[in-house]
Amino acid sequence: MSHDPNTPVPPSRHAAPGKRSRKAPKKKRRTGRIVLFSLLGLVLVLGGTAYWLYSRLDGNITGVDLDKAIGKDRPEKLPTSGQNILVLGSDSRSGANAALKTGNVSGARSDTALVMHIPEGRKRATAISIPRDTLVTRPECTKKDGGTLPSAKRVMFNSVYSVAGPACVVKTVEAMSGVRMDHFMEIDFAGFKGLVDAIGGVTVKVDQPIHDKSSGLDLTAGTHELDGDQSLAFVRTRHGIGDGSDLGRIGLQQQFMIALLSEIKKQDLLGSPTKTYKVADSLTESLTTDSGLASLTSLGKFARSMNGVDPASMETIMLPVAYDKVDPNRVVAAEPQASTLWKAIRTDSTIPESAKKSPATGG
Repeated sequence: MSHDPNTPVPPSRHAAPGKRSRKAPKKKRRTGRIVLFSLLGLVLVLGGTAYWLYSRLDGNITGVDLDKAIGKDRPEKLPTSGQNILVLGSDSRSGANAALKTGNVSGARSDTALVMHIPEGRKRATAISIPRDTLVTRPECTKKDGGTLPSAKRVMFNSVYSVAGPACVVKTVEAMSGVRMDHFMEIDFAGFKGLVDAIGGVTVKVDQPIHDKSSGLDLTAGTHELDGDQSLAFVRTRHGIGDGSDLGRIGLQQQFMIALLSEIKKQDLLGSPTKTYKVADSLTESLTTDSGLASLTSLGKFARSMNGVDPASMETIMLPVAYDKVDPNRVVAAEPQASTLWKAIRTDSTIPESAKKSPATGG
């Protein structure tokens, strides 16, 4: 049978395998390269975004070099692996805080101050609140402008921050307690509100109604889920509870702190990157720490080391105080209770019950 040279010849079913599939590997290789470069580009984009986000959050944190600001005249470190952290709540009315209607006081003061003691093993913690109206001896400090602030007796504790900044507050606490602060953290009103809103609110239970026209807090007895504004009013209220002094407010602050830490601990933040970023952005933007914690890496490492602490078992204590004999609107550290308390912290030992009793509250 003759064959027309113009008619295409169909490929033979028995042709050599290489002759039919010679072009296929090139297509597969080309497709593989496209996928590979696409994935590489995606990784680079995501990596760049992650680096940008990390840099943004890392840059939010303000760091203070305590050793440089305070000098070498400081108490010795704990002889154990225990840690002491001074936590400050700043009542600044500037910047984003101005919109929160928290008063007309100029400058900023340490509205809340507590020493967080984590004993060796880091399985539990004790929080010691220092009343802001406590009269203390302020040591000589370096002012914000580099000048020297002389030592002074009988100054209100919360005034130290406004005249000399957080480093002087750390130095004052170390001088009055003999306890070295390994770290300090400070968050302002806006940061506190943003943190609460970022985690979706905090649930608290109050045994009696709270009606405080000054802070705007109006709660019935029972359980309430508070948003950022309500939480800020809750930790600042003083006229709607007890005798209207700062001592009554400390109890609410300690209660809220436990509730906040418990809420953060139970939330699966790693399972929600969006919420994690929102929380981190709100917190770091208003956060000032010592230079040893002034990065996401350092904060993360520190937080992981405290992971064994259960907020529900955290002990809260107010520095034992008595009303001042000269000015009944102020308080002073009660003795020998205060000295016994600080000695237990210095030696990383159990705090005696007698050291927790405060004459000013009848406890």
